[in-house]
Amino acid sequence: MTPSSPADVLRALHSGRSADDPLVVPGPWDAASARVFEEAGFPTLATPSAGIAASLGYEDGETPPEEMFAAVARVVRAVSVPVTADLEDGYGLAPKELVARVLETGAAGVNLEDTSRSGRLKDPREHAAWLAEVRAEAGPRLFLNARVDTYVRGVDDPAAAIERARLYTEAGADCVYPIKAPAAHLPLLRAGIDAPLNVLALPDGPSPAGLGRLGAARITFGHGLLLRTLRGVAELAGELSGFGRPA
Repeated sequence: MTPSSPADVLRALHSGRSADDPLVVPGPWDAASARVFEEAGFPTLATPSAGIAASLGYEDGETPPEEMFAAVARVVRAVSVPVTADLEDGYGLAPKELVARVLETGAAGVNLEDTSRSGRLKDPREHAAWLAEVRAEAGPRLFLNARVDTYVRGVDDPAAAIERARLYTEAGADCVYPIKAPAAHLPLLRAGIDAPLNVLALPDGPSPAGLGRLGAARITFGHGLLLRTLRGVAELAGELSGFGRPA
């Protein structure tokens, strides 16, 4: 490995972020959107599983693994910046196979959540042990973002998110992602977690700059950017729908 490997570039992009300069990471859902974001100057991208699912005609969480890996590979091929792939809970794959499949796509990082396919939070210590196996298999070749799902599963105590995040960083995670953490909790999470904090930007929440001041090192959007794009498509469809109709 060289210092300029894509995974190392990702680590460098996340390190030493100031409160006024969080890393803003758009989420492309296909090759075309990825190229638009790269051309706008973003240094890294992160595919959202929900966005890719929607673009392929699936509900969130129902994309077949083969199609998800293929979609990620198309995004990676379309751009020259490092790409992190959201692969939900890893699709039940053993660490060796999961890492091999991710590396085949060309992705430089992976986002893995601690919700099981059944929709329940995994045991944090068991999940940490699994993440440690992923890290051991990948070595430095992948940037590992560990998603903490306590808030989306109805556990609103920041201490629960901090406990899981600490276990996951000890297992080798480069970054932790307490998805949908309330803005008011971010300073507590930042103080209690010894890793860059990934925060989801929400339409009714603080701006990326505001999230940075609250403790976020990395800002992502889930499938929110796709939803904004689809609203534009709906407007266009409305404009076109009258053409050709009888007066």
